[in-house]
Amino acid sequence: MNAFWHNLALILTIVGGLNWGLVGAFEFDLVAFLFGPMSVLSRILYVLIGLSALAMVFVPSCSLREAINHKMN
Repeated sequence: MNAFWHNLALILTIVGGLNWGLVGAFEFDLVAFLFGPMSVLSRILYVLIGLSALAMVFVPSCSLREAINHKMN
């Protein structure tokens, strides 16, 4: 996976994590606030965030474990 896609997946995963943190702490869904609850744009963003998280787990060049191992060697 090239750097652009890796960075995009990382950003989307961070956005998703922060959004879930806001939902858990304050019952505030930032994505729904910005784009409307379950609007087409919100749903697309949720899907992209989910795919980004899967890429972080299953694509070796996206995983934090791989990045840490690479820096240690």
